[in-house]
Amino acid sequence: MKWNKFTLKTLTEVEDIVISTLAEAGVEGVEIEDKVPLTESDKKQMFVDILPDGPADDGIAYLSFYLEESEDKEALLQRVREELEDLRRFVDIGEGTIVESQTEDKDWINNWKQYFHQFYVDDILIIPSWEKVRKEDENKMIIHIDPGTAFGTGMHETTQLCMRQLKKYVTEETELLDVGTGSGILSIVALKLGAKHAVGTDLDPCAISATKENLEANEIASGSMDVLIGNIIDDKAVQDQVGYEKYDIVAANILADVLVPLTPVILNQMKKGGIYITSGIIDEKEEVVVEAVKKAGLEVLEVTHQGEWVSVTARKN
Repeated sequence: MKWNKFTLKTLTEVEDIVISTLAEAGVEGVEIEDKVPLTESDKKQMFVDILPDGPADDGIAYLSFYLEESEDKEALLQRVREELEDLRRFVDIGEGTIVESQTEDKDWINNWKQYFHQFYVDDILIIPSWEKVRKEDENKMIIHIDPGTAFGTGMHETTQLCMRQLKKYVTEETELLDVGTGSGILSIVALKLGAKHAVGTDLDPCAISATKENLEANEIASGSMDVLIGNIIDDKAVQDQVGYEKYDIVAANILADVLVPLTPVILNQMKKGGIYITSGIIDEKEEVVVEAVKKAGLEVLEVTHQGEWVSVTARKN
């Protein structure tokens, strides 16, 4: 099968936020090409000790995504261009041009295997299905996650920030709401920590199959998590399904521009005393989210950082 390939030229320093914007427009996966040297941490993830010198970083990144010939590419491209134009108002994304080409079908999952290996988030081991747990790790908390069409392998700083906050606040009585659940990784971590039940919401229907597969891979009991598709910010039907004043913790690992309108709405789903864990916040948007959280009447408990990303944790008093 041939695929239509679309390559967006942008800047390396905004790769993460542009990829998130593409995801909001409906792009399910992105291939990154740049000349940024690998860090020591990157090399460890790839089990690479010595790499040949590469070309100097020119600050340019090429982000490619693929569509089957049967898909409505014009409608998706229109959404992509609109989202990118909105993003330009806040961030310099460079040239922002999109070039179309064709490529042969590829075994994407097997390609992923050469890059995605088991790793730790503090004392939690995250491991793909094609690798074995080492004997010395058998007594650790283990999360089985495979890269797929839904966001969330645990490698991104924003996910790790949320995981650390969940470790602080999850109890055996916790009812969790996971907004933008993606692969379900945050819900799975919470359930492994002992949470009673989780509900995930997402705009992408791929989240249903992704969370189902990952729940099964982690041997989490059927009925421990429900996933709903729809926009909880403005869809009353989704809000009603999710329920009101019933969640001890709400986790939302999404962009700052989504967290701002989400925050006053999500108060209705939280119990009094409930904890609100947010991430996906680029550091320059930290104050915007903190202000939105305070304006909604929440008490800011903690602001944590990893790299250029921020997590804000608050309480409904």
